Amino acid sequence: MLSPLADPVKLPCGLVLPNRLSKAAMAERIARDNKPSKNLADAYEQWSRGGWGSILTGNVQVDVNHLGTPFDPALHSEYTGQTDLVAEWKAYADRCQKHGTPAIVQICHPGRQSFRGAGSRGIFGDTLAPSAVPMNLGDGLIERLLACLVWTTPREMSRADIEGVIRQFVDTARLMADAGFSGVEIHGAHGYLIDQFLNSKTNLRTDEYGGTPAKRARFVLEILTEIRKVVPATFCIGIKLNSADHSSATFEETMTQIGLLVDAGIDFMEISGGSYEDPVMMAHRDPQNETSEVNHEPKSKRTAAREAFFLEFAKEVRKRYPGLVLMLTGGFRSRVGAESAIRDGACDLVGIGRPAAVEPGFPLRLLDESIEDEEAVCYLNKAPTPFYARWLPRALIGAGAESSYYACQIQRLAKGLATIAPGLS
Repeated sequence: MLSPLADPVKLPCGLVLPNRLSKAAMAERIARDNKPSKNLADAYEQWSRGGWGSILTGNVQVDVNHLGTPFDPALHSEYTGQTDLVAEWKAYADRCQKHGTPAIVQICHPGRQSFRGAGSRGIFGDTLAPSAVPMNLGDGLIERLLACLVWTTPREMSRADIEGVIRQFVDTARLMADAGFSGVEIHGAHGYLIDQFLNSKTNLRTDEYGGTPAKRARFVLEILTEIRKVVPATFCIGIKLNSADHSSATFEETMTQIGLLVDAGIDFMEISGGSYEDPVMMAHRDPQNETSEVNHEPKSKRTAAREAFFLEFAKEVRKRYPGLVLMLTGGFRSRVGAESAIRDGACDLVGIGRPAAVEPGFPLRLLDESIEDEEAVCYLNKAPTPFYARWLPRALIGAGAESSYYACQIQRLAKGLATIAPGLS
């Protein structure tokens, strides 16, 4: 029987994804001058020939002054249709889509999570956030000292700041459309700026951008609305949202915000999770020892076997908003796990990250009917941690080690070198 993973998926904008397997966004750390370099394009051409239904790029920051890592590609200035800028990004888009796979650019602003020195604002320059809530890694002395060393206390955004960042998101999306990409994904997860607005823990505002779930969603809704005005109707606009940020006490607020995004006309929603303060997905996790992000009760063995980190949350979204195209990312390692999520109706698209970094053609194996289920897998061991990890916050170091390890594998892809699965070096 033909795998449901091979089914094409048509998005509301009309874009057709040839199958349900999406290469998820990962940090590449290749753009040394914060521009789409040849090395970055070389890595993405490998995924382009890998049989994916869609390719999501790593973060493209909307402001070069505020980066997630020092080597993120970013918009350096206001976009006014400069032909040289379009040509620069078109070369990247062409390589990403060289073999026919639609490429969708993840556009982002890190807000308060921008590291000191990451961006052109300088080591002591202010980060931006909806409210002046500093990063919190824990109550211990080491945790508090590390947070102060790594991040500055953010400045609460003024109305002019908000309007300026909205314009930067719109400029970036318009540039990606002009360059020939198939769409953008607005990054509203992992503790970055949009997530900071959505979350009541980091948004303490009492104006039109805070105070209620709907007002906290206004920032991203305005971004979505303004982007739609300047890109072709066939250009895809998706969004990535966290599930694990939100406790059972705020679960209904999150569902309200998702409903507003659905009403605004998004083409797909990706469910993910984690942040630097709570690195749920970014650290290595054992899918056999998970708890439900909806009710915090132990998952059944059958659910755990499906591998997906955020399965219950996605199924609840599906129940309430059945017409929404859902992508679920985090933990998929096998054909059986991916097919189970599709057949159970939890999602329409399966996002795969780390296996893609070590096996860029992973979909070719998953979709090959001559390969048995037992061989259609890519299980990965925990990435090695540095010797000094024992003195630093365990969760953060684990997340950093995982992210760094797979960024290194992407860099090997870019150089045409063989990748190395963790534990096999």
